[in-house]
Amino acid sequence: MADYNLLTKNLKTKTFKKGDFITVAEQTQRELYFVKSGVQMSFFDSDNKTHVIAFTYPPSLCAIPESFSFQIPSKYFLTCLTDSEMDYISFEELQKLFDRSQQIERLFRRMTEAVLAGMINRHIELHSMTIEERYKTFCQRSSHLLQLIPHKYIASYLGVAPTNFSKLYNTVKF
Repeated sequence: MADYNLLTKNLKTKTFKKGDFITVAEQTQRELYFVKSGVQMSFFDSDNKTHVIAFTYPPSLCAIPESFSFQIPSKYFLTCLTDSEMDYISFEELQKLFDRSQQIERLFRRMTEAVLAGMINRHIELHSMTIEERYKTFCQRSSHLLQLIPHKYIASYLGVAPTNFSKLYNTVKF
C-alpha cells in the first residue's frame, strides 16, 4: 500500500481535446500517461497516407514507448481521437520512484513486458493472418472502438484499404 501511495501521490492529471497532439514527431516524450478516459492513436504519415501503429484507451498506458524509455525524439505522432483525461508522471519523477521502490520498478517492468508482447503479437497478426482474421481479432479485443473513432483509422491499423474495411464491417460477424 505504501508503494501504491508513493506512485499515486506523484501523478498529475491533464485533459486533452479531440485532435490535440500529445507528442509530435521529433519531440521527446517526457511524460508517461495513464488513460482515464478517451481514445488516443499513434501514427506516422508516409506517401500521403496515415499509418496507424496503435490505439490506447482505459485502462492502458499512453506514450511513444521508445521515446519515453530512452528519452529520444519520437519518429511518429501521438494524438487524441476523442476528448481524453489522463494521469501522468514525468520521466524524471518515475526514475526517482524506481530508486525508492523495487515494487514500483517491478510493476513498470511487467507493464513494459506486456507492451512488448502486445507489439510482437500485432506484428505476427499483420504478417500471418488474413484480412478477415485480423478484423475478427480486432473486434474481439477492441470492438467498442468501432463506434468511437473513424473507420479509416481502424482500416489503417489493420493494414486494409478503407473500401475493404467497409465490406468487412458490413458482412463479417464476430
